[in-house]
Amino acid sequence: MEIIITMTRIFLILFLVDGLCSSFINNEVLDCENYITKSLKQEIASYQPIVDKIINETVNGCFKSSTYNELAYFVDKFGYRFAGTDNLENAIDYMLEKSKLKKLENVHGEKVAVQAWIRGQESATLLQPRRQNLPMLGLGLSIGTPPEGITAEVLVVTSFDELESRKSEALGKIVLFVPEYISYGKTVIYRSKAASRAAKHGAVAALIRSITPFSIRTPHTGMQSYDANVTKIPVAALTVEDAHMLKRISDRGQKVVVNLKMEAHFGDIKTSRNTIAELRGSEKPEKIVIISGHLDSWDVGQGAMDDGGGAFISWNALVMLKALNLRPRRTIRTILWTAEEVGYVGAKQYYKDHKNETQNWNFIMESDEGTFTPYGLNYVSGNRGACILEEVVKLFAPLNATSSLRSDYVGSDITLWLMDGIPGASLLQRNENYFWFHHSPGDTMDVEDPVSLDKNTALWAATAYILADLKEDFPRN
Repeated sequence: MEIIITMTRIFLILFLVDGLCSSFINNEVLDCENYITKSLKQEIASYQPIVDKIINETVNGCFKSSTYNELAYFVDKFGYRFAGTDNLENAIDYMLEKSKLKKLENVHGEKVAVQAWIRGQESATLLQPRRQNLPMLGLGLSIGTPPEGITAEVLVVTSFDELESRKSEALGKIVLFVPEYISYGKTVIYRSKAASRAAKHGAVAALIRSITPFSIRTPHTGMQSYDANVTKIPVAALTVEDAHMLKRISDRGQKVVVNLKMEAHFGDIKTSRNTIAELRGSEKPEKIVIISGHLDSWDVGQGAMDDGGGAFISWNALVMLKALNLRPRRTIRTILWTAEEVGYVGAKQYYKDHKNETQNWNFIMESDEGTFTPYGLNYVSGNRGACILEEVVKLFAPLNATSSLRSDYVGSDITLWLMDGIPGASLLQRNENYFWFHHSPGDTMDVEDPVSLDKNTALWAATAYILADLKEDFPRN
């Protein structure tokens, strides 16, 4: 998952006041009696037996552990799936064939051009005041170093402001940024802009403290971008522990010297694909509800959490609805995005290719912040839509997932459509430890839990089904 976000950890409080359904939204009380009728509330409540069926079959019945088992087989077979690699394309082929075997409809891939970035061999070595290898990961789209590497003294700073105050010291140095981790959304700017900020003052390379709140000496990679009209310099992430160590040494007045070697370079432009499958609507097939996750991953770890879990709950939700013969009025479309990690490339191409069709898009959902224990839905919607979703989440009492939270962000790949006014949602879940494993070798199947995956699949499938089956279209504003 690649976007600057604020990880909100609040829950929307639901309550009844004198028989009026109300909720706290954007610090204001929204009186839903002004937005939805009693008959619409009754219609939504009538889906309880279908929701119960979906939950029972997923959590206790024939689909129990199916999402975990499908994901585990996929991850064990392909491992990481980096954009521009044959491995990702083989994984896409597998999902297309698997979708056809499950008798999903309109199964196809849609082409996306991707610029390959190749990490190559890389290393960081502390040379002074003593010699030590420093685990590291080059940041996405970084340039490489000369074959012999770059050997230079390290200037350690804790912020961009400190660099500005010490800019005269940066010339010819490797600048190491060791910011305090506040949140991913606030701290990730150091990953995104470290290289350009350091290069602006004549640095020859940049290093960052990995953007994570917790580490067992594991580096975390991720995308960075170069500013225009600034010299491109190599940039990499060190572990939290080693970044802190170098800061302590520097604070004592000792000289720190590091050799950085990176073979990072760009390869050919490759053809990838977004993976599409549908459950065609029975009455309004031209109207669409989308559920999605991205199939690619970084080139470390296994991409089980980011975003294998999100992709597979989106895929298995469709498989399950098909198997249960639950065909809604509108079409449910699963999209497994490609090349999300290197700049939402698949989503941007899909937006371009389908821009003239979105008047029929009813709702869009994305799971890309883990698939931990769900609490409910995080969503972007107008007031009437908010009240509809508040009624929908009441149906998930068997999952203890009856919370809803309106925010301004619910997913990276679907942001372009949200900005166009299409309502959407993501999971509201217990993902406090998501960034422990994010973009690191620790993103493996051991992060995933079969029970949580079952619950998220049920929540995803039931939400998509209800919104695709309601008599009226989901409102926009």
